[in-house]
Amino acid sequence: MEGMYDMTKFMDYMISPYPLRIITLPVDSSKLKLHSLIVLNVGHLPGRTSFRHDATFEKWAFVYLDGGNGTYQVDGGTVQKIQSGSLFFLRPDVVYNYGPDVNGFWNEYYFTFEGSRIEEWLNSWLKDVDVAKQVGHEDATQQNRIERIFMLMESGIPDNIDRAALLLESLLFEFMLKDQGLAQHTKKQQIIDLMNDLGDSLFEPFDAFSTAKRHHISISTLRRVVSEYTGYPLNAYIHRLKIAEAKNILLNTGSTVKEIADSLGYKDVFYFSRLFKKYVGVSPLLYRSQMQS
Repeated sequence: MEGMYDMTKFMDYMISPYPLRIITLPVDSSKLKLHSLIVLNVGHLPGRTSFRHDATFEKWAFVYLDGGNGTYQVDGGTVQKIQSGSLFFLRPDVVYNYGPDVNGFWNEYYFTFEGSRIEEWLNSWLKDVDVAKQVGHEDATQQNRIERIFMLMESGIPDNIDRAALLLESLLFEFMLKDQGLAQHTKKQQIIDLMNDLGDSLFEPFDAFSTAKRHHISISTLRRVVSEYTGYPLNAYIHRLKIAEAKNILLNTGSTVKEIADSLGYKDVFYFSRLFKKYVGVSPLLYRSQMQS
């Protein structure tokens, strides 16, 4: 977002090698019927190459990318990776560093706005405004909304400017719903990946630390997820998986109890036998003889 301009399209090679499309509120705000949300300017910066350092703004804005990669940092905090389909906010009186990667670019749409509606959003559905959102970029509906906002702003008709504001609110609301949906999907997939990993690690000693590290979570989170998903404490769940596999091996192979214990990561055959009896009710050899008789 590079200030306010009167021209709709112009070239600025400091920002991008392509024509920029920037539209500033073309009428006096007193002519608008809707004052709780006013769109001040919108812009499309294709192929943006410039990076903003220590930037501050007087108004709210959000930036949506439909191509490229870069970073976004709020008040010297964590540097967040930004990619196509990302959205991030710019708030008044906060210091930002953001822009495409070195020798890279991104395609940016930005929307600057003001009004009391913002406070209502923050109190209801607009959360974590300093965290970049992943909202996708293959939705024709959202692209149509963006283009309609530009066209309504370009018209210069006060009623259309009001329509642009309402459409902006709708667009942003849908973006936030999409971010939540993608986050929930990602969380579910992470749980599925974790449970699959546990199932695939039967034939080795279980290492909670290594498992947590592979999935970029703490051991306490690992324990909590497994407990919530299975109803069993972590170690009990691992033992149950291994004993279930031991039952299968006992019935379908001639392997000795020691060989089975070793294959499942139990170096102490007596410990394995005690666990087996705890979960099955009988010893491994008695289980085999009972089921095969």
